[in-house]
Amino acid sequence: MPLALLLAGFMAAGAVPAPLEVARDQQDRAALQKLAADAGAAGSKAPNDADAQLRAALAYSYLAEVAIEQRDRKPGRQAAEQGMPFALKATQLKPDSAEAWRILGTLYGQAITDVLSGLSYGGKAKDALGRAVKLAPNSAAVWTAHGVGNYYLPVQLGGGPDLAIADFRKAIEVDPRSAEAWLWLGVALRKENRDAEARQALAKSLELNPRRVWVKQQLEKTPAK
Repeated sequence: MPLALLLAGFMAAGAVPAPLEVARDQQDRAALQKLAADAGAAGSKAPNDADAQLRAALAYSYLAEVAIEQRDRKPGRQAAEQGMPFALKATQLKPDSAEAWRILGTLYGQAITDVLSGLSYGGKAKDALGRAVKLAPNSAAVWTAHGVGNYYLPVQLGGGPDLAIADFRKAIEVDPRSAEAWLWLGVALRKENRDAEARQALAKSLELNPRRVWVKQQLEKTPAK
C-alpha cells in the first residue's frame, strides 16, 4: 500500500505516526530508501546540526532493520554503514546523548553479517550500547536496543538470549507500553523454546502496535503449543 494512503488512513483515525515509523512498520523499503536519502542529504548539508545527524542515522537504521527482517543481509549492512557516519557525528556533537549512542550501537550491530564484520563491529556495538545504558538507565528504547545486541551476541562473547530477555523485561518495567520491547521479548523467548510465553509477548506487541508487519510474521511462525 502506498505510504500516502497509509498516512491518510491514520489521519482519519486521529493518529498520525511519523512517516519513518509508518514505512518501517509496513516494511515499505522504497519509502524508507527515499526517507533515508532525503535525511542523509539534509544531514550532509548541516554537519554541525546534531538533530539532523540523528534523523539521518535513524532513517538508515530503519532501512537496515527492514532489510534484515526480510533476510536481505547485504543491503541491510550497506544501509547500516551509510548511517554510521551520521550517528558517529551525532555522538561527537552531543556526547551525552543516549539516543545518539543507542542508534550508533544499533547500526554497528546491523552491519554484522559474518565473522569478519563481527570482529570489526561487535565490540563497537557493545561499547556504544553500554554507554547508552549508562546515560539513560530509565529508557525503554535503550534497554531494548541493549537486549537486541545481547540477543545476537553469542554466549561465548558475553551475550545470549538469557541476558537479552532480562534486558527486554527491564525495558517493559520502564515502559509497559513499549511495543518493541514486547516484540523482542517474544522473539527471545521463542529462541529458548518458550513458545507459549513468546506468543503472549508477541500478541501484546501487536496489540500495542497493530501496524507492525514483522510482529504479525513472528506471531505466525511461533508454534501455538
